[in-house]
Amino acid sequence: MGRGVLPPHARRLMLLLRPMGFSTSAPVASTREPLHVCVVGSGPAGFYTAEKMLKGHEGAQVDIIDRLPTPFGLVRSGVAPDHPETKIVVNQFSRVAANARCSFFGNVTLGSDVSLSELRKTYDVVVLAYGAESDRSFGIPGEGLRGIHSAREFVWWYNGHPDMCNLAPDLKNTDSAVVLGQGNVALDVARILLRCTTELASTDIAGYALDALHSSTIRKVFLVGRRGPAQAACTAKELREILGLKNVHVCIKEADLVTSPADKEEMRNSRIKRRVYELLSKAATVHQEKSNDDRKELHFVFFRKPTRFLPSEDGTTVGAVELEKTLLKDDGVTGKQVAVGTGEFEDLKCGLVLKSIGYKSLPIEGLPFDKYRGVVPNLRGRILSNESETATVEPGLYVVGWLKRGPTGIVATNLHCAEETVASILEDEKKGVLVASSDSKRQGRKGLLEILEQKNTRYVPFHDWEKIDSKEKTSGQLKNKPREKITAWDELLKVAKEG
Repeated sequence: MGRGVLPPHARRLMLLLRPMGFSTSAPVASTREPLHVCVVGSGPAGFYTAEKMLKGHEGAQVDIIDRLPTPFGLVRSGVAPDHPETKIVVNQFSRVAANARCSFFGNVTLGSDVSLSELRKTYDVVVLAYGAESDRSFGIPGEGLRGIHSAREFVWWYNGHPDMCNLAPDLKNTDSAVVLGQGNVALDVARILLRCTTELASTDIAGYALDALHSSTIRKVFLVGRRGPAQAACTAKELREILGLKNVHVCIKEADLVTSPADKEEMRNSRIKRRVYELLSKAATVHQEKSNDDRKELHFVFFRKPTRFLPSEDGTTVGAVELEKTLLKDDGVTGKQVAVGTGEFEDLKCGLVLKSIGYKSLPIEGLPFDKYRGVVPNLRGRILSNESETATVEPGLYVVGWLKRGPTGIVATNLHCAEETVASILEDEKKGVLVASSDSKRQGRKGLLEILEQKNTRYVPFHDWEKIDSKEKTSGQLKNKPREKITAWDELLKVAKEG
């Protein structure tokens, strides 16, 4: 739930917790008995949690498990290849993994290799940080046509995620791609489609993706949003970057830049929205003249929502997106402007569609889950039994990251999120909430190793990930790249086993 306003039932639970001795501020570091902690997920939220636990409790022994043989989550598979500065944080995470009280167990899947119930019996504390590995959908006709992918799938593909190395999006059957959404991820995928491949060649983009982009016939990318430029969900930094691409003509209709009193009020209350609108307005002016040269085109399409996907002549591949024109109306409750359809439709021809309308977390057996919001109900990271008025805290079970607050924020957002969850853990430990009965002392790492051995699970420790890391960097040097990613599951496990 992040650091925002707590729902009423959570505030009431806070009041109930205080008489039991719970504090709302971070406690003094503990130096008592060993505290066995398991963090599920090795992305930024997971590693920040491990780091804060190791610093906050001298007896903490932290095990990080991840279903991939590679650590770092979205830093490796989500951050765009042309944003190397964002990836520097892996050096910090590697130092955490090198701590004698921390261990990494890659290639371990929660639910099949080890259950949540088993983890709770084995560890004093279980922190779920496995993020969002699925996608929201529109639920409109034609969504299953070939050539339609989620932005997450496309991002995983060009970043060499082993689950998407065989995606093979067709970039050669069309000159037009439609990206549905105008947030930062939408801008990422549009930028990768439009950026000169000679610039991408010196990044850690997957080799097969670079080859596909090099032979791509896509010349036009349409970024489609339901609302207007004053409501665009991207940040100024990301927008400035895509507007500055070499040999790309930016197309924005002047009529879309007309603002209402409500738009002006929104921008007065948000510096980010104001700056985004200013950048779009400036770009519309700079790029006013029609492009007659060989430049690619980036079209910002505002006040449109998709109503169905239309097939091409072959009947199986997408050929166009039907869009309904929208206008903004006050929702009548929060004062927020929402897009409503006008009944006017138009078709936008394309051969590739990327849906960038949000990532979605998935529930696992034995875990309370809010399907509507796509998060685990929690109180400052303490997992609640449900979202009802009578919700109780699940002892020893915590959540952090996107699974806690939804798929929002940047890498650094997870730092504050982890601090809040770890503060809750340390408060609970200090009050004795996490103490197991004397006849069932939890085994922690020893118990996990026994479970994995019983199930014949071949886990990848951090020193084996370092073999993968070393081979990727060596291969990258030959191509003047930071690394050449190994993208297939069997190859990753083979390299980890070598030596």
